[in-house]
Amino acid sequence: MSGSPSPAPARPAGRDNGRMADPDPDVLRSRFARALEGARHPGSGPDPAPYADALLRRWREPHRRYHTVAHLTAVLDHVDLLQEHAADPDVVRLAAWFHDAVYLPDRSENEERSARLAERALPEAGVTAERTAEVARLVRLTTGHHPAAGDRDGEVLCDADLAVLASPPAAYAAYTLAVREEYHFVPGDAFRAGRAAILRELLGLPGLFRTPYGRREWEATARRNLTGELEMLSLGDRPAP
Repeated sequence: MSGSPSPAPARPAGRDNGRMADPDPDVLRSRFARALEGARHPGSGPDPAPYADALLRRWREPHRRYHTVAHLTAVLDHVDLLQEHAADPDVVRLAAWFHDAVYLPDRSENEERSARLAERALPEAGVTAERTAEVARLVRLTTGHHPAAGDRDGEVLCDADLAVLASPPAAYAAYTLAVREEYHFVPGDAFRAGRAAILRELLGLPGLFRTPYGRREWEATARRNLTGELEMLSLGDRPAP
């Protein structure tokens, strides 16, 4: 269960709640086109728009409640915010586009299937084999969000994807509600147990964020949010008086 450029203004962590109106699709198409052009030789491939539209159709699937276009946009915004830390920001942006492109909440292989989608689509779109492989590697990395030390692109993508954990209280509550709605088919007790296990695993990490900005600006708030959610889940497990 999940715990995301010219750049749009970067949003602070928190506006990633699945309830926002969809951003202008033309703006998103332009952002995809800029990332694609930055990752391939300019003019060396087909029109980016059909690829952007195909991805947006996936991000707008009706069963999604958290992993929506709002989440995609928030991750892209956070990549922009962290881009100076990245070795290849446009490759990270493409990885953000693909990282939850395949998403079914009752399946465990979403990241793998998303990576394979990138491996099929990006060479056709004009991206080199080397950069395609890097996008796919980054997508697979979001399975556990454990980039190796010195993996600057992995650190940026993972921090951007987890930045929602540092949301202000109302936005964090909306995020947790959207996650629960995506897992509506899981009984309450089982959901609370599974979610609590994820929160304990996250809280047990020495650090949730790997970039200097993430450690400085998001770590403490994220830990407060996770701790508070874990306490609320434990209250749900207590029998009524």
